[in-house]
Formats: sequence, C-alpha cells, structure tokens
Amino acid sequence: AKGGQVAYRVDKKGNMQAGIGKVSFSAEAIEENLTAFVAAINKQKPSTAKGRYIATGAISLTMSPSIAIDTQELIDIKL
Repeated sequence: AKGGQVAYRVDKKGNMQAGIGKVSFSAEAIEENLTAFVAAINKQKPSTAKGRYIATGAISLTMSPSIAIDTQELIDIKL
C-alpha cells in the first residue's frame, strides 16, 4: 500500500493478486499491508452481492507454494 493506496490485479477468473511486502519488510509491516488489502476488498463488495464474497485465500512468496488462510478471518477484516 503506497501512500494509503491499495493496488491489485484481477484476472478473468476472479483471482486477485497484490504485492504486500518484500524480504526487507518486518512481519508487522507485511501484516499491516495484508490487512489493508483485505479491508479494501471487503469495502468494495457490492451491497447486492449475496453469499461469500471471498471464497478462498492464500499467501505465498514468488514461485513458492502457497499457504491457505482462513476465509472467515479475511471476511471479518474491516477498517
């Protein structure tokens, strides 16, 4: 998140991707960036959308296996 902005990409299948940190970042900074990213996604959910807006969540390093994240925790994140 640069200057309070959250930048992410969405592909044709609805997958969202965002860079939330680098090796030089502290764990707290990465957690803060992840929280800001998920909060931005939750804020942009249309009010007419029914059901679960976030179906699955995972985090990974570039070219490495991903780690699943509990989707209920992601849905509950709001700023």
